[in-house]
Amino acid sequence: MSVRETSGDILTAASATAAERYETALEAFYCYAGDPLALLDEAIADSPEFVMGHALKAYLTMIGTNADTAHIGSEALDAAQDLPASDREHGHLAALAKMRDGELKAAGRILEDLAIANPHDGLALQVGHLIDFLVGDSRMLRDRIGRALPHWSADEPGYHAMLGMHAFGLEESGQYARAEETGRRSIDLNVRNGWARHAVAHVMEMQDRRRDGIAWFRDDIPSWTEESFFQVHNWWHLALFHLGLGELDEVLALYDGPIRGARSDMAFDMVDAAALLWRLHLRGVDVGDRWEPLADAYEAKLDKGTYAFDDAHAMMAFVGARRREAAKALLELQAKALASGADNAGFTAEVGLPVMEALHAFGDGHYNQTLDRLRAVRSRAARFGGSHAQRDLIDLTIIEAAGRNGDEALKAALLAERANALPI
Repeated sequence: MSVRETSGDILTAASATAAERYETALEAFYCYAGDPLALLDEAIADSPEFVMGHALKAYLTMIGTNADTAHIGSEALDAAQDLPASDREHGHLAALAKMRDGELKAAGRILEDLAIANPHDGLALQVGHLIDFLVGDSRMLRDRIGRALPHWSADEPGYHAMLGMHAFGLEESGQYARAEETGRRSIDLNVRNGWARHAVAHVMEMQDRRRDGIAWFRDDIPSWTEESFFQVHNWWHLALFHLGLGELDEVLALYDGPIRGARSDMAFDMVDAAALLWRLHLRGVDVGDRWEPLADAYEAKLDKGTYAFDDAHAMMAFVGARRREAAKALLELQAKALASGADNAGFTAEVGLPVMEALHAFGDGHYNQTLDRLRAVRSRAARFGGSHAQRDLIDLTIIEAAGRNGDEALKAALLAERANALPI
């Protein structure tokens, strides 16, 4: 038995009940809120051969670069591999197989072709968009969604998600006015869309609109926090707005509360914690013993490094906590990454390893080495993923290292560069 989902696509071997659970889970994924995995487990229990139920479960547990959940995705993919499936569904399974092998770019290409053939495949668009983020492809962040948008209309379920993704792609491409307008339209359609909320926050961050950013979040906190598995990142954005205004008590309160209070061991939550503490570290702010539990969490995952962007943030924690042996072990781990043959080998070689070496040198007071490493990669840093706002740590570290190294001319030049780059 098969049914059609709202987009018109066939859902092979799904009952009407399983299809309803699947579409509700997909909407939760669009918003980064709710419990899509529980819904998918219900769908699969009802229809064990429901191939897209297994596929969506695999995507949800593979895409976040979290090694502790990747095995769930791998098991879900194994369960789906030999099930009856349409050509579109086989395409999703092929993309998942590439993801499992660490071939994110190849997975992104399969999903690109799926969405070109079927521009209403919201799952292909969303996972492809996330891959574009992980590999730092700002053009595809915008254009993967832009290609499909003419085929969507405002009354279709999921349209808010297309707008939210397009808003982020527009922002990462420097099209700030369009990005903010598009992100706000997405929120008007679905106030729970955490990705759209964050896309508008990125605009305000890049335009140095600190008070606007604070109001954007604080005016409606429940809409982007309740049952949201993306809320830590948006709290992080709020903390950056307060940090830009020098409101350090607010920043530390946010860190101790919603950013790190729950001690999440999810990679993307830990990245936000490390990035915020490093910004404070660069400013010479005494953060007390806050580095210690974060470094403990990273040490517990030390042998699971699979993504250079995450490993760079682990190095921040080890430097901040003065964990010399852990920092050394992390650098040694990169040899394994370089030999892996997966896309992460390229991320590591081109950007990740030089950044980790630079941060390690910073911790040892070797500021000249920090400058050499970071100045060599700053113009290609997007190649190891993240957003412009996240990668700004590289420039902030160069500026601080230049000052500590006595290179006031370089520091002044970089500060002038930052001021000149702000949009009018």
